[in-house]
Amino acid sequence: MNAEFVNPFITGLLNVLETMAQTTLKPGKPKRKQSEIAKGDVSGLIGMVGPQVKGSLSITFDEGLALTIMERMVGERPESIDGEVGDMVGEVTNMICGNAKRDLSERGFEFGMATPIVVSGKQHSISHQVDGPKLIMPFHSDEGMAHLEICFDK
Repeated sequence: MNAEFVNPFITGLLNVLETMAQTTLKPGKPKRKQSEIAKGDVSGLIGMVGPQVKGSLSITFDEGLALTIMERMVGERPESIDGEVGDMVGEVTNMICGNAKRDLSERGFEFGMATPIVVSGKQHSISHQVDGPKLIMPFHSDEGMAHLEICFDK
C-alpha cells in the first residue's frame, strides 16, 4: 500500500486526538490484516470514493481509551461505551478522514466521504467493502490501544 495514501490518515489520527482530547498516541508497526475481527471495543468506519481511488478507514479503540477520550472532550467519563461514546467515535473518525482528505486533495487525489458507521462490542467485525489489502497499525497510549485500519483498491 502506498505510504502517500496512508501517512495523511496517521497524521490525522495523531493530530485529532492531541488537539481534541489532549491524548498522545505512540505508533506501532503496521502490518497486513487478514480477518474482519476488530482489535478493540468500539470502531468507527468510513468509506471514501473518488475518481482515482476507492477505500475505507476504520479506527478502533479499547474501551478504556474511548472513555478517556470522551472524558477529555466533554468533561465527564461515562461508565461504559454508550450511544454518546459511539457518537464521539463517529465524529473522531470523520475528523481523521477529513484531515486526510484535505492533505490528499493537495496532492491531486480527490474523494468523497460517506457518513461514519460505529460498531461496538467484544470481537465485533469490521467489513471494509473494498477489494484491496487491509493495513492495520497499532497505537499505544497509557489509557489503552487504538488500531487504525486502511483499505484501498490500489
